Amino acid sequence: MARIFITGSSDGLGSTVANRLISRGHRVVLHARNAQRASDATAACPKAETVVTGDLSSISETKKLAEDVNKLGAFDVVIHNAGLYRGPYRETVDGIPALAAVNTLAPYILTCLIKHPKRLVFVSSDMHQSGDDSLEDILWQRRGEKEYNDVKAYRASKVHNVIFAKAFGRRWPDVKSNSLDPGWLPTKMGGAHASGDVEAAVATYVMLAEGEEKDAQRSGIYYNPGPIEGKAQAGCDDEDKQERLLSICAEFTGVQVPE
Repeated sequence: MARIFITGSSDGLGSTVANRLISRGHRVVLHARNAQRASDATAACPKAETVVTGDLSSISETKKLAEDVNKLGAFDVVIHNAGLYRGPYRETVDGIPALAAVNTLAPYILTCLIKHPKRLVFVSSDMHQSGDDSLEDILWQRRGEKEYNDVKAYRASKVHNVIFAKAFGRRWPDVKSNSLDPGWLPTKMGGAHASGDVEAAVATYVMLAEGEEKDAQRSGIYYNPGPIEGKAQAGCDDEDKQERLLSICAEFTGVQVPE
């Protein structure tokens, strides 16, 4: 059985996936933003191994979270599930929008600093198909609050998640690294009127986390709910673009991609 770390698992889909994986015999470590959310996470998923805390909108807290995860020992799987969507511009202590910090920088930092697992799962979205893949001003430093648009920022960040899966899968051939679209689900993020199938989404997480099916033994693949292999935005396969995104993140965070 696998040992799995899931970011953003105090409630919603992350908690649902954690409970499902535990019911299948796996050991799961949860993540919450703060102590109160950690208490919520434990209540929602009482059979989890433990909960680690850290605010992913802070670079320093995200680095500390990686240290705390490593202190727990080796993991077979890391699932980058945490994410922000709609909302006003909220500047972090690092001077960028919280959405960019949580959706783009946090999975980069954690992937670089947590000891290599066997499998990486990056949660993207079908909305990445209409996202900006130019990698221009990905942290909104030039455009700032005046030009900030939460939907545009979200779509672009989901492009980054697909690129990360492909880039790390190419860089680290011993790690199976893939991305998934969970669909438009009736969660806190998706809203009550969402029409997606939670069971189809959970099945995709489980397949990639367990790594037993043939599809899960590949790398750099983007999956739709089902699990069904999807077709990511074409630019995500551009290796120069992949390297550029890694370089932008490394420069801003001070965290380099290990070999």
